[in-house]
Amino acid sequence: MKPLFITGIGTDVGKTVAAAIVTEALGAVYWKPVQAGYDQGTDTEWVAERLSDPRTFPETYKLALPASPHIAARQESIVISLDTIAAAMPPGRPLVIEGAGGLMVPLNEGEFVLDLIKKLDARVILVSRNYLGSINHSLLTAAVCKTHGLDVAGWIFNDQYLHYEQEIVQWSGIPVIGSVPFAGQPDAAWVRQEAERIAPALRRILA
Repeated sequence: MKPLFITGIGTDVGKTVAAAIVTEALGAVYWKPVQAGYDQGTDTEWVAERLSDPRTFPETYKLALPASPHIAARQESIVISLDTIAAAMPPGRPLVIEGAGGLMVPLNEGEFVLDLIKKLDARVILVSRNYLGSINHSLLTAAVCKTHGLDVAGWIFNDQYLHYEQEIVQWSGIPVIGSVPFAGQPDAAWVRQEAERIAPALRRILA
């Protein structure tokens, strides 16, 4: 099974929540290779606290500034290397990788999150949060995936705002894995519940 790469249509769309749910559903290992900003804790720590078995792998780059990774790395006189990340990829499967922001987030001066996906030969799960404007952002993300020949498994929708998930599925041609309801404080029990709910569809699409 290829590693699964969780990316979103933008920032703050629920990638970490979706990654925790997918990791729990598959009994996988979670890995966020690039963390930018950790004053409030890291995404790895957040996910570990909500897994029934905290299977997480440490970050390759853990950067203090909560900014685009290439800027956060520059502030620490670091250049993020895709080769370094690939060499650090945890062995074994299944593996769930969480990206930073969306596909076109720069990791260094010339490479983006989508280049990391290609480097790791990962299958993509797209996370879309329902908000005004997310149809456009979702379809643009899907178009970038198609242009670059990324292997996309499907959508996970997050939050509620009107009901247009099926229209995004239809227009993008990418299937839906599941729709996650809004949760103000998602805890371990909630993650486990949502993991059990989407597990059948997830396994069917990944088969």
